[in-house]
Amino acid sequence: MGVRDRVGGTHLGTAGRHPDSWETSVAHSRATDVLIAGAGPVGLSAAAELRRHGVHCRLVDRLPARLPYAKAVGIQPRTLEIWDRMGLVRNVLEAAVPLRGQLLFVDGREQARWEPALPPEVPYGFAALPQDETERILEEYVAGLGTVIERGTELLSFAQDRGGVTARLRTASGSEEELRAGYLIGADGAHSTVRKGLGLTFEGGAFDQEYMLGDVEADWDMPFGYGIRSTHHADDGSVVGALVCIPLPGAGRYRMSMLVPPELSRQAADLGAGRGDGVAHGLQGGIAPQLSDIQAVVDRFGPRPTTLSRMRWSSLFRISHRIVDRYGDGRVFVAGDAAHIHPPTGAQGMNTGIQDACNLAWKLALVVRGDAGPALLATYDLERRPIGEEVVGRTVRHALHGLESDPDDPRTVALREAQLLVGYRDGPLAGDPYGPADAPQPGDRAPDCAGLTTALAGYPLRLLDVLRGRLGHVVLLYAVHTADLAGATGAHGTGLETVAILARDAATTATDTLAVPGYRDAAGEFARLYRPDGPTAFVVRPDGHLSARFPLTDEGPALPGYLAELTGGR
Repeated sequence: MGVRDRVGGTHLGTAGRHPDSWETSVAHSRATDVLIAGAGPVGLSAAAELRRHGVHCRLVDRLPARLPYAKAVGIQPRTLEIWDRMGLVRNVLEAAVPLRGQLLFVDGREQARWEPALPPEVPYGFAALPQDETERILEEYVAGLGTVIERGTELLSFAQDRGGVTARLRTASGSEEELRAGYLIGADGAHSTVRKGLGLTFEGGAFDQEYMLGDVEADWDMPFGYGIRSTHHADDGSVVGALVCIPLPGAGRYRMSMLVPPELSRQAADLGAGRGDGVAHGLQGGIAPQLSDIQAVVDRFGPRPTTLSRMRWSSLFRISHRIVDRYGDGRVFVAGDAAHIHPPTGAQGMNTGIQDACNLAWKLALVVRGDAGPALLATYDLERRPIGEEVVGRTVRHALHGLESDPDDPRTVALREAQLLVGYRDGPLAGDPYGPADAPQPGDRAPDCAGLTTALAGYPLRLLDVLRGRLGHVVLLYAVHTADLAGATGAHGTGLETVAILARDAATTATDTLAVPGYRDAAGEFARLYRPDGPTAFVVRPDGHLSARFPLTDEGPALPGYLAELTGGR
């Protein structure tokens, strides 16, 4: 089945639910190509990827300043790979701390130690970083590309037509502004104005329990880099208390979460916590726990005695599990918590939202530049909503029964929690499979590998080093002999770059005479992981997934054919 068959139209330039007249692009005469509502990690990631591709966007957020909260703190290896491609991962690595695993305590005794083991070719491990630090790094990156967050600016309403989106904003001064943009991304959280404006359903439910969070320091001697989950039971076996602690940068610093004591919950209810829209999710206003409240819970349910200090912030929060019926409509899209909310188990939420943003952004960039038809944007929902559904279901199961109850083998659990198994084999952009069935196929994550060499570098490179900073699709041409690359020119189309990977047996100087950038698979890692069937071409998408693989002998007709379907024949 080809790309066009999976989308459902004759090609990506004409398929989709909206009229073909939308193909008439006015992006180049419009001041704002894309308006992004919400400047959390998801909105910032969308802005970063759009600006990296040269798309002009405005980024608004109703809050007057970044919140100094350690809300979403877990950063998955897959997110670090995406940030590596964008060129900002070093800043994250220097600010974050490693998450080496989780210690499970039951009634004060250690019962299990989960230490996720990732394959050696995976370049990054699990990390923890307070959300405000993640936002700071992304904000500085986006500002360096020319987009500054418009703080204190709220999206009030919007309307779309065939030519664009008209948005009404209230600025920090209190005045209202009408903005015309080509597209609108709602990254505005669980209470999303964009989602409500589109009339999307948000089906699901809520957990009855109410929790409290605290960013505190503990003076215990727990091993560095391990999350802690401690539960206590009554005589009849029922759970009477639970405590989850995630390490943060700084000596003894943790984000601790626990059930709210009844008296504190009653106070919060009296103050009318919540937004009143039926979605009980996230931080709740009205009352903030004191250090003594958190200390009292830790005294009862902690794994060992400790004195807490230096509380940076605290809050109450609720958990819901919901997902929209579709991730967009026409020129308007939702991402992150605006599209899906679920328990924070496994730190899946923010990372899933960041991948939403990057998936949408590179497609929007192609359409805004006129290099693809608007039907390409329909693939955002087709690829990402199944991922959102899986994450919501899995995190609910893990929240109810614990990660240790997962029936899969430990390696699979680790890879899935790291979001390294996210793929689109059944998606509309995956080309036909080729080569060994157990090799990476179109739709899969493109594995990283080490041991690539070039004549000018006195050290081996990783594939991520080769891909870093490249904007569009990258065609990797693998061959044993330079003669197999005789026709490789690198001139395949707009936003497409070509790189040659020569086999380990190739001469050390074989890359010197190629017409395209070339590297030698000196360690044999590329061949081991990608399992080419003779000379083979691999097409890597901007978000790091394979979109096609085919024999290099077919590279002439196959690649232009694939690109024609991807871009709608443009």
